[in-house]
Amino acid sequence: MIEELRAERRRVITTLEGLPDEEFERGSTLCAGWSPRDVLGHLIGIDYFAVTYGGLLRGGPRTFLRRLDQANEEQVERIRRMSRKRLMDWAAVWAERPSATTRLAAGFLLGDLGVHHQDILRGQGLTRELPEEVSAAVLREGRFLSLALNRRIRSHRVVPTDGGRPAGPANAPQVRGTREALGMWLAGRDAVVPELDFG
Repeated sequence: MIEELRAERRRVITTLEGLPDEEFERGSTLCAGWSPRDVLGHLIGIDYFAVTYGGLLRGGPRTFLRRLDQANEEQVERIRRMSRKRLMDWAAVWAERPSATTRLAAGFLLGDLGVHHQDILRGQGLTRELPEEVSAAVLREGRFLSLALNRRIRSHRVVPTDGGRPAGPANAPQVRGTREALGMWLAGRDAVVPELDFG
Protein backbone atom coordinates (compact mmCIF):
# COMPACT_ATOMS: atom_id res chain seq x y z
CA MET A 1 0.00 0.00 0.00
CA ILE A 2 2.98 2.36 0.24
CA GLU A 3 2.92 3.18 -3.47
CA GLU A 4 -0.82 3.79 -3.37
CA LEU A 5 -0.32 6.02 -0.34
CA ARG A 6 2.28 8.03 -2.26
CA ALA A 7 -0.03 8.24 -5.26
CA GLU A 8 -2.91 9.54 -3.12
CA ARG A 9 -0.62 12.07 -1.46
CA ARG A 10 0.34 13.33 -4.91
CA ARG A 11 -3.35 13.60 -5.78
CA VAL A 12 -3.94 15.66 -2.61
CA ILE A 13 -1.15 18.02 -3.68
CA THR A 14 -2.64 18.34 -7.17
CA THR A 15 -6.01 19.23 -5.64
CA LEU A 16 -4.45 21.86 -3.38
CA GLU A 17 -2.32 23.34 -6.15
CA GLY A 18 -5.52 23.98 -8.10
CA LEU A 19 -7.06 26.12 -5.35
CA PRO A 20 -6.79 29.92 -5.41
CA ASP A 21 -5.00 31.42 -2.39
CA GLU A 22 -8.23 32.48 -0.68
CA GLU A 23 -9.71 28.99 -0.92
CA PHE A 24 -6.45 27.33 0.11
CA GLU A 25 -6.12 29.57 3.18
CA ARG A 26 -9.73 30.00 4.29
CA GLY A 27 -11.96 27.80 2.12
CA SER A 28 -14.45 25.25 3.38
CA THR A 29 -13.81 21.58 4.04
CA LEU A 30 -15.91 18.91 5.75
CA CYS A 31 -13.59 19.20 8.79
CA ALA A 32 -15.33 21.81 10.94
CA GLY A 33 -13.15 24.87 11.41
CA TRP A 34 -10.38 23.66 9.10
CA SER A 35 -9.41 25.12 5.75
CA PRO A 36 -7.70 23.06 3.04
CA ARG A 37 -4.29 24.20 4.33
CA ASP A 38 -5.29 23.05 7.83
CA VAL A 39 -6.24 19.59 6.57
CA LEU A 40 -2.85 19.35 4.85
CA GLY A 41 -1.12 20.43 8.07
CA HIS A 42 -2.93 17.68 9.94
CA LEU A 43 -2.00 15.06 7.33
CA ILE A 44 1.67 16.05 7.45
CA GLY A 45 1.57 15.93 11.26
CA ILE A 46 0.62 12.26 11.16
CA ASP A 47 4.06 11.50 9.69
CA TYR A 48 5.60 12.94 12.86
CA PHE A 49 3.58 10.70 15.14
CA ALA A 50 5.96 10.80 18.11
CA VAL A 51 6.03 14.62 18.11
CA THR A 52 2.34 15.18 17.38
CA TYR A 53 0.78 12.37 19.41
CA GLY A 54 3.52 10.69 21.46
CA GLY A 55 2.57 12.36 24.72
CA LEU A 56 -0.98 11.03 24.45
CA LEU A 57 0.11 7.40 24.47
CA ARG A 58 1.33 7.50 28.07
CA GLY A 59 -2.24 7.74 29.38
CA GLY A 60 -3.58 4.71 27.53
CA PRO A 61 -6.27 4.44 24.84
CA ARG A 62 -8.93 6.51 26.63
CA THR A 63 -6.57 9.41 27.22
CA PHE A 64 -5.38 9.18 23.62
CA LEU A 65 -8.92 9.44 22.22
CA ARG A 66 -9.96 12.15 24.69
CA ARG A 67 -7.01 14.40 23.85
CA LEU A 68 -6.70 13.56 20.15
CA ASP A 69 -8.68 16.60 18.97
CA GLN A 70 -6.50 18.90 21.07
CA ALA A 71 -3.30 17.41 19.65
CA ASN A 72 -4.66 17.77 16.12
CA GLU A 73 -5.56 21.42 16.71
CA GLU A 74 -2.11 22.15 18.14
CA GLN A 75 -0.47 20.61 15.06
CA VAL A 76 -2.70 22.59 12.70
CA GLU A 77 -1.99 25.80 14.61
CA ARG A 78 1.77 25.30 14.24
CA ILE A 79 1.39 24.81 10.49
CA ARG A 80 -0.80 27.93 10.11
CA ARG A 81 2.29 30.06 10.66
CA MET A 82 3.89 28.77 7.44
CA SER A 83 3.58 30.42 4.07
CA ARG A 84 1.72 28.51 1.38
CA LYS A 85 4.94 28.03 -0.60
CA ARG A 86 6.85 26.62 2.35
CA LEU A 87 3.98 24.31 3.28
CA MET A 88 3.60 23.04 -0.28
CA ASP A 89 7.36 22.48 -0.56
CA TRP A 90 7.16 20.41 2.62
CA ALA A 91 4.13 18.56 1.21
CA ALA A 92 6.12 17.58 -1.89
CA VAL A 93 8.69 15.86 0.35
CA TRP A 94 5.92 14.36 2.52
CA ALA A 95 4.29 12.85 -0.56
CA GLU A 96 7.40 11.05 -1.74
CA ARG A 97 9.01 10.10 1.58
CA PRO A 98 6.51 8.71 4.09
CA SER A 99 8.00 8.33 7.56
CA ALA A 100 8.92 4.89 8.92
CA THR A 101 5.84 4.80 11.16
CA THR A 102 3.63 5.77 8.22
CA ARG A 103 5.12 3.08 6.00
CA LEU A 104 4.35 0.48 8.68
CA ALA A 105 0.71 1.60 8.80
CA ALA A 106 0.30 2.51 5.11
CA GLY A 107 -2.80 0.37 4.57
CA PHE A 108 -4.55 1.95 7.53
CA LEU A 109 -3.39 5.50 6.83
CA LEU A 110 -4.50 5.34 3.19
CA GLY A 111 -8.07 5.42 4.51
CA ASP A 112 -7.42 8.47 6.68
CA LEU A 113 -5.75 10.20 3.73
CA GLY A 114 -8.63 9.30 1.41
CA VAL A 115 -11.24 10.63 3.86
CA HIS A 116 -9.36 13.91 4.29
CA HIS A 117 -8.85 14.32 0.55
CA GLN A 118 -12.61 13.96 0.16
CA ASP A 119 -13.07 16.49 3.01
CA ILE A 120 -11.19 19.03 0.92
CA LEU A 121 -12.83 18.18 -2.40
CA ARG A 122 -16.38 18.01 -1.09
CA GLY A 123 -15.89 21.20 0.94
CA GLN A 124 -14.86 22.96 -2.25
CA GLY A 125 -17.74 21.50 -4.29
CA LEU A 126 -15.32 19.35 -6.32
CA THR A 127 -15.55 15.68 -7.25
CA ARG A 128 -13.24 12.97 -8.54
CA GLU A 129 -13.34 9.31 -9.37
CA LEU A 130 -11.67 7.43 -6.56
CA PRO A 131 -9.20 4.66 -7.33
CA GLU A 132 -10.40 1.23 -6.23
CA GLU A 133 -7.89 0.97 -3.38
CA VAL A 134 -8.85 4.39 -2.02
CA SER A 135 -12.61 3.63 -2.09
CA ALA A 136 -12.02 0.45 -0.10
CA ALA A 137 -9.69 2.27 2.31
CA VAL A 138 -12.21 5.10 2.92
CA LEU A 139 -14.83 2.53 3.91
CA ARG A 140 -12.35 0.75 6.22
CA GLU A 141 -11.46 4.08 7.84
CA GLY A 142 -15.13 4.94 8.30
CA ARG A 143 -15.77 1.62 10.02
CA PHE A 144 -12.84 2.17 12.37
CA LEU A 145 -13.83 5.75 13.22
CA SER A 146 -17.44 4.74 13.72
CA LEU A 147 -16.43 2.11 16.26
CA ALA A 148 -14.24 4.63 18.06
CA LEU A 149 -16.44 7.73 17.87
CA ASN A 150 -20.10 7.49 16.88
CA ARG A 151 -21.14 3.80 16.88
CA ARG A 152 -23.10 4.07 13.61
CA ILE A 153 -21.61 0.77 12.47
CA ARG A 154 -23.24 -0.92 15.48
CA SER A 155 -26.72 0.47 14.82
CA HIS A 156 -26.81 0.16 11.01
CA ARG A 157 -25.96 -2.41 8.38
CA VAL A 158 -23.94 -0.64 5.69
CA VAL A 159 -24.35 -2.11 2.21
CA PRO A 160 -21.91 -0.87 -0.46
CA THR A 161 -23.44 -0.55 -3.92
CA ASP A 162 -20.10 -0.46 -5.74
CA GLY A 163 -18.35 -3.54 -4.40
CA GLY A 164 -17.35 -4.87 -1.03
CA ARG A 165 -19.24 -6.77 1.63
CA PRO A 166 -21.96 -5.43 3.94
CA ALA A 167 -20.98 -4.77 7.53
CA GLY A 168 -22.83 -4.21 10.77
CA PRO A 169 -25.56 -6.19 12.54
CA ALA A 170 -27.56 -8.32 10.09
CA ASN A 171 -30.89 -7.31 11.63
CA ALA A 172 -30.12 -3.56 11.85
CA PRO A 173 -31.62 -0.93 9.51
CA GLN A 174 -29.76 -0.86 6.19
CA VAL A 175 -27.87 2.06 4.71
CA ARG A 176 -26.90 1.72 1.04
CA GLY A 177 -24.44 3.79 -0.94
CA THR A 178 -20.99 3.89 -2.49
CA ARG A 179 -18.04 2.83 -0.37
CA GLU A 180 -16.85 6.43 -0.34
CA ALA A 181 -20.19 7.86 0.80
CA LEU A 182 -20.69 5.13 3.40
CA GLY A 183 -17.15 5.57 4.70
CA MET A 184 -17.56 9.34 4.96
CA TRP A 185 -20.90 8.94 6.77
CA LEU A 186 -19.45 6.40 9.18
CA ALA A 187 -16.60 8.84 9.82
CA GLY A 188 -19.16 11.46 10.86
CA ARG A 189 -19.47 13.50 7.66
CA ASP A 190 -23.21 14.10 7.51
CA ALA A 191 -22.90 16.15 4.31
CA VAL A 192 -23.08 12.84 2.40
CA VAL A 193 -26.48 11.83 3.83
CA PRO A 194 -28.41 12.87 0.65
CA GLU A 195 -26.34 10.30 -1.29
CA LEU A 196 -27.35 7.41 0.95
CA ASP A 197 -30.42 5.22 0.89
CA PHE A 198 -31.75 4.53 4.39
CA GLY A 199 -34.09 1.69 3.50
